[in-house]
Amino acid sequence: MICPHCQMSLLRKERPGNVCGKCGRRYALDPKTNPLSLNDLRVRRITLKLTDGGRVPCTTGQLWYALSRRSLRDTRVEMGCAVALIIIGIVAVLVGLGSDVTLFAVVGGLSLLAALGFVVAQVRGVGRGRPRLTREAFRTGPLAEWKSVYGSLPPGVIDDSHPPSQGTPGTRGDGLVLLCPDRSVAVFLDAAGLTTRHGLTLAAAPGALPGRGPVLVLHDADAEGLLLAHRVRTAQPGRPVVDIGLPLGAVHGLERAVPVRGGAPDAGIVQLLRQSGEFTPAQLKWLGGGWGFPLVGVPPAKLLAVVSRAVEKAGAAADPERRRAASLGFLTWPEEAG
Repeated sequence: MICPHCQMSLLRKERPGNVCGKCGRRYALDPKTNPLSLNDLRVRRITLKLTDGGRVPCTTGQLWYALSRRSLRDTRVEMGCAVALIIIGIVAVLVGLGSDVTLFAVVGGLSLLAALGFVVAQVRGVGRGRPRLTREAFRTGPLAEWKSVYGSLPPGVIDDSHPPSQGTPGTRGDGLVLLCPDRSVAVFLDAAGLTTRHGLTLAAAPGALPGRGPVLVLHDADAEGLLLAHRVRTAQPGRPVVDIGLPLGAVHGLERAVPVRGGAPDAGIVQLLRQSGEFTPAQLKWLGGGWGFPLVGVPPAKLLAVVSRAVEKAGAAADPERRRAASLGFLTWPEEAG
């Protein structure tokens, strides 16, 4: 690996205890000793990209996803084991046939069958989409090591271990409410100034919606998330509810949108998705397999821009004065780009 301090190439034996053997300085992450194969230079590079060169913040959850993308694409199958089993199997079978010792042939056959199992698992993508580190393990592992070396999180990265500190909601009970169950995304939007700029109230669960104003629903593109707006409408009939994404069609099947796989949803949830008529059979099968795309996977600058546009449009639609101004030609709202 390359030392993040002196930029010298280091062999494993030249960096004992995460200390560079050439400049003597300690670094945080060694690719040989963490599940995501991280190093300090990669973390800095990805962080700079996520923060758009320092122009927007990003949270530890958003950083977790960005650094997990490579491992999410891979299976958990060790094909080196399959190769070894094939070699052992072939040798054992040949020895058994040549010496008339059936034990060797049996061992060889079993080895080849085991190797076939590895190959089938690789083809079926066993383990693909399963995070090698959970968000919490990422926070207590690599990020804790980073802080112990550098004293703080990477520049521009915000700790999302606590919900955003919401001020006292506005006096108007009909103000906009943004429902976002993902705490990391809520922390990001608050840190980016969205709540202050638009007088927005954040809510983490459908049962905690304040006031009576319009509700904007922001969710993951998974089985549970795609039903969230429906659940809010059912629980609060007559209240304006706008589903602002993440829409499944924006990410499903796209090469760059690396999905995450969790547990399979309940049959009742899949049935509700099917009854909605909004999803294709292929999408329903994908969702039923526990697949989804998390909001933290959307690049921060893009997420902020999309949510800002949605909030502005909803605010204009909910404000009688702004509606009147728009009807008189003083205010127009451009259509969203397709």
